Amino acid sequence: MIKSRLAVDIGASSGRVMAGWTTGHNLELKEVHRFKNGATLKEGYFCWDIDYLYEQIKRGIKASVEQGLNPTSIGINTWAVDFVLLDEHDHRLTEAVSYRDARTDGIMEDVIDVYGKEVLYERTGIAFQPFNTLYQLLAIKRSQPDILENAQTFLMVPDYLHFLLTGRKTNEYTNATTTQLMNAFTKKWDEDLLTEMGLPTHIFQDIHLPGTKLGPLKADLQRELGVSLDVILPATHDTASAIAAVPEWQTSLYISSGTWSLIGIENPFPICITKAMNDNFTNEGGVNYRFRFLKNIMGLWMIQEVQRLLPDEWSFADLAKESQTSTYSGKVDVDQRRFLKPDNMIDEIQSACREAEQEIPTSPGDLAKCIYESLAVSYEKAIKQIEETIERTYEQIHIIGGGSQNAQLNQLLADRTGKTVLAGPSEATAVGNLLMQWIAAGEIVSLEEGRSMIKQSFQVEEYQPQRSEQRYADKV
Repeated sequence: MIKSRLAVDIGASSGRVMAGWTTGHNLELKEVHRFKNGATLKEGYFCWDIDYLYEQIKRGIKASVEQGLNPTSIGINTWAVDFVLLDEHDHRLTEAVSYRDARTDGIMEDVIDVYGKEVLYERTGIAFQPFNTLYQLLAIKRSQPDILENAQTFLMVPDYLHFLLTGRKTNEYTNATTTQLMNAFTKKWDEDLLTEMGLPTHIFQDIHLPGTKLGPLKADLQRELGVSLDVILPATHDTASAIAAVPEWQTSLYISSGTWSLIGIENPFPICITKAMNDNFTNEGGVNYRFRFLKNIMGLWMIQEVQRLLPDEWSFADLAKESQTSTYSGKVDVDQRRFLKPDNMIDEIQSACREAEQEIPTSPGDLAKCIYESLAVSYEKAIKQIEETIERTYEQIHIIGGGSQNAQLNQLLADRTGKTVLAGPSEATAVGNLLMQWIAAGEIVSLEEGRSMIKQSFQVEEYQPQRSEQRYADKV
């Protein structure tokens, strides 16, 4: 009889509940339930519908029971930085406002002017992004001070969903590091920083590591869902879960490829030096107190938006195929803030090309090629920066996540960098989530053993450079 564990993996555009179990030295996965996600305008802010997400999680649990998968535990991972605030009665004072909302416009720049980049980076190790939790909280302080005054609890999105399941409040380590409010060296909330920023220290919870057992589902949920599950913290930041599932972590750079592209290495300590800060690299927490030294690049969000806006039905596979025959040669700087949440991504790409006096991409194939080529340029630049910073050259790039299935982009990257590109597993985030549950339960002894099992359980595609003459530095 199968006894499974459930990984809830929620991204910006969709979520799913995945069941996983071990058979000997192999890992097995099954998708149980999939649902859409997205931020919508609510009372002037772009918000995630967190009540809807909670209901979808419950549907996934029910489905796993109905399918005879005998689930025994569950863990939830989502994107980073976003949160809710609760009052003394545990009622939400805020919606789960999206990091793409404009409420933080100008706040990061004000903080840098007053506090200075170097001091903040040396303490937190976190790259300067306008949507970081620090700036979101300061936006509330500026425009809704009464909310902050009445807040008693700060929970990031997966923390809150775990709270709804168990009634237990905690802040999980890997996601907490993304807030720019933790000290990278003490691995605790930086209370001095919080005080200097005028933010209340009492709202933050004790920090717990991936693999922590939170306890069982609440009694009323057990009755409603017909099952008793242990809730075990995975790495609740989806990228941290994905990186836990990289089998070639010692020999490869990694790219966690999805809505965002996260390019980096796994490191035993944070790299908080001036060069890393100037190159906008971040030091986010990983499993076992390892650090994810990485750069956050716009990623497949751009092609997702183009696909959404096209008048006809275009699949991502169709766009990739059309891009292969396109003769378009223009490129844009995908790291510009203009692409974070434009009113119309197609118009924004065309405007950027027009401003750079380049040909304007108009067909779906031209738009896709522009995006893929531009992403490859940005990836190559970030890879060179990593190798310069740590004074080491890597021969391989390991791409994980849904974007690992984009053969067109994978080959472009191999051609541009002259490196071998390994792609897969595509379900790395769910696998990494499950891995921490298996380790917590004693089914897998260690992270290293788990990575070895991942390597033999999931197919990895290999891309070798085909056109070495393409390796050059573009100016965009």
